[in-house]
Amino acid sequence: MLAALPAAGPDLGEVLEVLTFGAGFNTAIVVAGALLLGMAAGTIGTFSMLRGRALMSDALAHSTLPGVCVGFLVAASLGALENKLPILLACATVTGVLGVLAVQAIARTGRLREDAAIGASLSVFFGIGVVLLSAIQGMDIGGQGGINAFIFGQTAAMLARDAAALGAIAVACALLTALLFKEFRLLCFDPVFASSQGWPVNRIDLAMMALVVAVTVTGLQAVGLILIVALVIIPPATARLWTDRLWRMACLSALFGAMSGYLGASLSALLTDTPAGAVIVLTAGAMYVASLFAAPRRGVIAGVVRRLLLRRTIARQHALRALYESIEAAGAGEPRVPLDALLAGRSWGASELRRALGSLRRSGLCETDARSVRLTGSGLEEARRITRNHRLWEEYLVAFADIAPSHVDHAADLVEHVLDAPLVAQLEQRLRSAGRLPGPSVHPIGAGGGGA
Repeated sequence: MLAALPAAGPDLGEVLEVLTFGAGFNTAIVVAGALLLGMAAGTIGTFSMLRGRALMSDALAHSTLPGVCVGFLVAASLGALENKLPILLACATVTGVLGVLAVQAIARTGRLREDAAIGASLSVFFGIGVVLLSAIQGMDIGGQGGINAFIFGQTAAMLARDAAALGAIAVACALLTALLFKEFRLLCFDPVFASSQGWPVNRIDLAMMALVVAVTVTGLQAVGLILIVALVIIPPATARLWTDRLWRMACLSALFGAMSGYLGASLSALLTDTPAGAVIVLTAGAMYVASLFAAPRRGVIAGVVRRLLLRRTIARQHALRALYESIEAAGAGEPRVPLDALLAGRSWGASELRRALGSLRRSGLCETDARSVRLTGSGLEEARRITRNHRLWEEYLVAFADIAPSHVDHAADLVEHVLDAPLVAQLEQRLRSAGRLPGPSVHPIGAGGGGA
């Protein structure tokens, strides 16, 4: 908690003061420090997640607790409890690195998978830390109050030097990521190829984990060893929903991490009795949930819209092919096709057929009356193209996949809607060279072919 405000909540002026770093020096330091921490965690977290090391930061964070406790004992023995933070972070770094090395050593034996090695390592190190913490709390030593803060964080107690350290880490992460972007990308996507080409994979991996260690240890006081993992994982996961390009993902991850720290710390300053570390993580989680629904390509809403559009396209194409096959079977040029004949020959319901024909009519591909349908000139051309693609794929399946003609129509229905022009050209070339270019369907129209 940074400020005790009335139960009515902050007004607009107070909100603007916090968001513009005008609510006092301490609040501005905390908000700026949280912003920089989120930026650093999001930047390096991108590569950690793509490398499959997302939970490695969890093992690292839990492994720092014994180091914090040992560092406290060292500071007490040296009489340096008033300025113990550098000692605590140094010792936390040592045990954190030992935890990571323990995970790698266990995984390389081949007897346990990496996820099991991570679980074993973090639980053992965290258990040692809890035992040491209990022992310290039972000792008659002053200055113990700051140790528990490393578990859940104490963002509101951030000092100017802490924010400066976070700024240095953020700048270092940005610079090293830019300098080693090609190497990190190669390590994340194809480490075997990188090793075969002579790249120093182990050194690159070590540099990446060094940045993760630096961000994790530096962020211990801000959000705690339990919640720092969220800042390394959630922003990259959010960014992944918005793009497939690595450099964009890294930039978006840094942005989402920075916004999580900025907005979370600001909310904590504005709301009464709310821990800043937890609010920062909840803000990051809210961004992920919003992106999960709103992302343009991987979002839930976009996925639902794509499926609905695909279903409409499939229904339109099935209707066009059914009309063309009915005209072909009748042996006429462009006769009107009775609706009853369409319903009898296909496996759709009357309402589904009406929707498909309505869509075709609005597109100018057919004309309808109460009992029949007639394809327009453009509709006949489109129906001929769709039917030919279907038969190309049928012929290919019969000729090269050894599927029986009586079963090929349904198999072709699963693929024909995603055949693009280059693939159609390849099918034509392959079938032409084999003397198998299709004319009529390989199965009798209306006999086993109406499963669409």
